[in-house]
Amino acid sequence: MIKISIKSETPKVIEVPAGTTLYNISKQCQADFKFPILAATLNNVLANLSKKVFTDSVVEFFDRTSEVGNRVYSRSLEFLVTTSASLVLGPKSDVLVDYSLDNGIYCEVTNKTLSENIMHAIENKMLELVQRKIPYEFVPVTKLDAMDYFEKCGQIDKVENLRYISNSTVKLHKIGTHYDYFFGPIAHDTGQTDIFKLTYLDQNSFIISYPNMKRPEDVANYIHHQKLFEEYHRYQTWSRKVNLSLSSDLNKLGTLGKYNEAINLSETHYNDQLSLVAEDINQKIDRVKLILLSGPSSSGKTTTAKKLKIHLKVRGVTVHEISLDDYFIDRDKTPKDENGNYDYANLKALDLDLFNEHMQKLLSGEEVLLPKYDFTKGKQVFANDYLKLEQGDILLIEGIHTLNDELTKYVPRENKYKIYLSPLTPLKIDNHNRVHTSDARKLRRIVRDNNFRGTSAEETLKIWPNVMKEAEDNIYPYQDDVDMIINSALNYEIGVLKIYAEPLLFAISEDSEFYPEANRLLTLLRNFLPISSELVPPDSVLREFIGGSNIDY
Repeated sequence: MIKISIKSETPKVIEVPAGTTLYNISKQCQADFKFPILAATLNNVLANLSKKVFTDSVVEFFDRTSEVGNRVYSRSLEFLVTTSASLVLGPKSDVLVDYSLDNGIYCEVTNKTLSENIMHAIENKMLELVQRKIPYEFVPVTKLDAMDYFEKCGQIDKVENLRYISNSTVKLHKIGTHYDYFFGPIAHDTGQTDIFKLTYLDQNSFIISYPNMKRPEDVANYIHHQKLFEEYHRYQTWSRKVNLSLSSDLNKLGTLGKYNEAINLSETHYNDQLSLVAEDINQKIDRVKLILLSGPSSSGKTTTAKKLKIHLKVRGVTVHEISLDDYFIDRDKTPKDENGNYDYANLKALDLDLFNEHMQKLLSGEEVLLPKYDFTKGKQVFANDYLKLEQGDILLIEGIHTLNDELTKYVPRENKYKIYLSPLTPLKIDNHNRVHTSDARKLRRIVRDNNFRGTSAEETLKIWPNVMKEAEDNIYPYQDDVDMIINSALNYEIGVLKIYAEPLLFAISEDSEFYPEANRLLTLLRNFLPISSELVPPDSVLREFIGGSNIDY
């Protein structure tokens, strides 16, 4: 017998025979969870429930109300839908798991025209597999055998990815006779992912929606965000055309000594977007007086704002930047969050009356004395900083609230030009394993915080849930009402970030609560060969995170 210490709100110790699986142990804890237990950490290492335990250990379980469990739910659904599609469409067709859209996953069908009837046939096959509660199996094989299997199946994307990983053996996931390869745990059996919904988009694609952490009990109806969808799709199409859509595409260029090709393509694509936005604004110069730029953390807002000013200056447009931070109210009047901390992300933390007064005066041609916020004293001060706009001048403001019309409620909509910025990466490891946009931003933030704030990766991971909440509350609700979306993703950037992020993630100790997340990110990074930062242009948006920029911040 061995002792298992269960980590939970009500910790307990249970005894089980050596060799008991985590799944059987979880049965003794399931009553403490509202939803099926999907995964566990065994001595702080993330593990599938099929894992056997042979020594005294510490175990923590997760259902879909947790970030760990929700990722496992999503990954298991991806296996379920690709397996079901293979059974319905035949071996020559595949479902590509592409990117997240509105709490769902955008999927494409290859070599087959998709109708609503075919989509429902896939959905019904998924439900059939769910009802059968088929256990997921994990089959260890040599890397060469795995490559041989996937080559015979025509899944060259997996063959090419496996070519660049250092493991000599891999564990394939299996349902019945169907094998796949995923980078992380999946559920114990098909019955654990019983809630989902497929939404038909067109003859090539559909959305698979599933419960999220805020709404774990069911699935919300899919809401189509057309502008965001178009930007994702446009960038994905471009990435495929230039052969930069998979990690193996990058890795192959690296082995040939051609990383500059990927870097030049990615940087030119980003700069082209700024040129298009600047030209669009210039064409509307008679009415556009205010550029409002926002995006989630680590999107590259500062660099994008600076470079957009340059693109506008080339066209003869003078742009003045105003910092929202200078309009914070005095600290003793700042609202607090549920934990009693000052809530600077709250719109009411800004002096909205003064801000709108200044906007109206500036746009009317009057001169104003701009405030400066003293963060040391926590007070707004006024120095000798006057601003008056000349004919044709434009104001540029970036911040988390700029897309919210409440911030600029006295400025007519026609005078505003709203820009949503985010690294909407279409990059994937293979056709069934995607790189989450939030992971790309998280890696950027880890590197930047360490480089410029002396913050450890552990500290960044600790505040990340609050960072995500800020975006969910203050940015995402307003992303549909924008004039333009700028995608700041650079297809090559993870290879560069890898060099900086890996040592920081390895520094997180085995007993840290963030150790499993660090391991997950390290697993992601292992799919990319390193790219030297010396190859990154000095004006790249990536320099905002790794340093060495020649842009005056």
